[in-house]
Amino acid sequence: MGGDTTGTARVTPAARVRGLLLATHPAPAAVVTGLALVFAVGVGFPVGRALLVTGAVAAGQLSVGWSNDWLDAARDRRVGRADKPTVTGAVAPRTLRTAAFAALAVCVVLSFATGLVPGLLHVAAVGSAWSYNARLKSTPLSWLPYAVSFGLLPAFVVAAAGDGRVVAGWTVGAAALLGVGAHLANVLPDLEDDDATGVRGLPHRLGRRGASVLAPVVLAAGSVVILLGPPGTPPVASATLAGGAVVLAALAGAVGLARPHSRAPFLLSLAVAAVCVAQLVLAADAVALPA
Repeated sequence: MGGDTTGTARVTPAARVRGLLLATHPAPAAVVTGLALVFAVGVGFPVGRALLVTGAVAAGQLSVGWSNDWLDAARDRRVGRADKPTVTGAVAPRTLRTAAFAALAVCVVLSFATGLVPGLLHVAAVGSAWSYNARLKSTPLSWLPYAVSFGLLPAFVVAAAGDGRVVAGWTVGAAALLGVGAHLANVLPDLEDDDATGVRGLPHRLGRRGASVLAPVVLAAGSVVILLGPPGTPPVASATLAGGAVVLAALAGAVGLARPHSRAPFLLSLAVAAVCVAQLVLAADAVALPA
């Protein structure tokens, strides 16, 4: 731990706060926390219950983001990741370690405040995400924590209702596909840096071309599940979004095949993921089956 304080002596409090915020991976953390709130509203939670569930998810996301940058600090320094606060010296790895465990403790308390079963589900989801940070990101099973953690998110929210309802299977499947697709797409900008530090997850083994094609395909599959999963005739809005997702995915795959080093497949995959999130928002009232 001798390098923990490198470059931190002259860091201002404001810079340290910005570094801590950056280390949360704010964009994906906000999306996951927002989805939890959308599911809570869709299930029909009163305001206090919705905030409790959302707070538990937010704390879990903070712990996952901070643990990621703490555990990756040495790797990030080795490849000069100037976008990482542990590399710029804004935040010491030991600070992120402390913050990660503190957030995890809050997450556990808030999760079990919703009930035993939902608490176990959410702690399992967060534990799965930590397993990615700690080990699985460097293995062919790098996709598995994303499938498990995303799939358990709606299950946690529905179980937190405590009224006997269970999560709809299509919701778990769609969320899992969204998680796996997001993993494949999110790794694309850093494939070479990861490879240089020994990180060899599924996207790295597939190669840039393979990951660029598979990411949008998986995300588009999630969009189709969201379209066809809920009972009844699919809404026009969801059908329109699903059609757009398929078109964007096809374009991303074509560009990925022809120009694998282009940034376009990554950006187009993010657009497909955004469409999936929009569809989930529209279908939030169907995530739970009647008791």
